[in-house]
Amino acid sequence: MKNLFSLILLFVSLSLFAQSTDSSTYFFQKGIEEKTTRKYLLSSNYFEKAIKLDPNFTNAYVENAFVNLEMRRTDAAMKNFTKVLELEPTNQLAIKELVHLNFNYRQYQKAIDFAQKCTSCDDKERIIAMSYFQMEDYAKAEKILVGLIAKNPKDAEATYTAAKNYLEMGLEQKAIPIYVKAVELDPTQSKWSFELGLIYYNNNNHKNAVVYFNKAADNGYYRSNDFNENLGFSYIYSGEFEKGETLLLEIIARKPGDKEVLRDIAEAYYQRKLYDKSLEFCQKLMEMDMQDGKALYQAGLCFQKKGETQRGQQMCDKAIELDPSLSKLRSKSMMAGL
Repeated sequence: MKNLFSLILLFVSLSLFAQSTDSSTYFFQKGIEEKTTRKYLLSSNYFEKAIKLDPNFTNAYVENAFVNLEMRRTDAAMKNFTKVLELEPTNQLAIKELVHLNFNYRQYQKAIDFAQKCTSCDDKERIIAMSYFQMEDYAKAEKILVGLIAKNPKDAEATYTAAKNYLEMGLEQKAIPIYVKAVELDPTQSKWSFELGLIYYNNNNHKNAVVYFNKAADNGYYRSNDFNENLGFSYIYSGEFEKGETLLLEIIARKPGDKEVLRDIAEAYYQRKLYDKSLEFCQKLMEMDMQDGKALYQAGLCFQKKGETQRGQQMCDKAIELDPSLSKLRSKSMMAGL
């Protein structure tokens, strides 16, 4: 009798399992039908029902993940792909998607780990290189980026990342020609042109700074006050004084209380040996504040360079009275501008 009861229970269990499987398959098919008509929310609801009836239904998790991606519900998609890997640890479809999801979530070490397991990822080396770069492991990133560029010299993004990588390594001179190449490959990337212009500016190569700042502007880079200030000084230091001054005076008009721009213009003209122009801006500073010792000292240096030594020295002496910290310049015989 006991055996008979056990057989009945087994039969009932098998029957319920079969019904559950049939129902799960039914809901899965309904999900597929709604997916093809782009009714993604309804499709996902059907896949959820299929999964509830059969928690080991791998394909339902996969399809549910993809419709969630279509709805930009990336958390839900990641959860479904992760479940697929729990059921099938070598499922390449899930691994491939988790590579990109983790990279987009800035989970770079996870992206690397999944990429190393991915046999169907054409971009696995790129993902690994970019992840190492984002993790600031520049030595590992360099090795892979060099290989990517060797395989495809027209890969603009890899070229740009290699340039940034060298910059972060402190190898500016190695970064510059690669930056140039990246901009040549994709001139529409205004940010790249701006960054290259800034590198040239910081290396006192102002003519090239002008070229790449203008390339950035031509391709839509936002011309903020800081941008125009960099471009304006690049013009001045490269000898295009009128263009530079026009830009810088526009900034002063927007920020009339900003003395530092005026001071930097005075210094730039001083360094270019245009002493009268430097004095012009020293005068503007003094009109704003007659107690501005730095402006007076700068003016004194200009007069000395113009041959009016005594007048210039007297002005420097007066400037030191106003600002005693300026005395260190005289004690070090520093005749540069301020």
